[in-house]
Amino acid sequence: QVHLVESGGGLVQAGGSLRLSCAASGRTFSRDTVGWFRQAPGKEREFVAAISWVGDIIYYADSAKGRFTISGDNAKKAVYLQMNSLKPEDTAAYYCVAKGGSLPYYQARRAAAYDYWGQGTQVTVSS
Repeated sequence: QVHLVESGGGLVQAGGSLRLSCAASGRTFSRDTVGWFRQAPGKEREFVAAISWVGDIIYYADSAKGRFTISGDNAKKAVYLQMNSLKPEDTAAYYCVAKGGSLPYYQARRAAAYDYWGQGTQVTVSS
């Protein structure tokens, strides 16, 4: 069992930055895929980024490439999302996710692939 808790959301102006953190309790991440999804009001959950510790592979959605950076510390059981150059369309609730084992990209981008979800942290970007 893995329990995920996000933090770091808030209100920021367009062009600003935020760093989201996800702390995990339970078993280690060492063989998991962990990442971030987001959901804006009235929209489906959207893949943002993921890291697969096995093979140290990182995936990004096109909307995140060049602006967001996912990183993690397996020893601390933590994963982070550094978000720069934020846009109003980045406004959403951001969720930390985890799945036992490595995932290829086509699976890592699917919400249904993940077994564990945090409660979410709200990010609001004002124009």
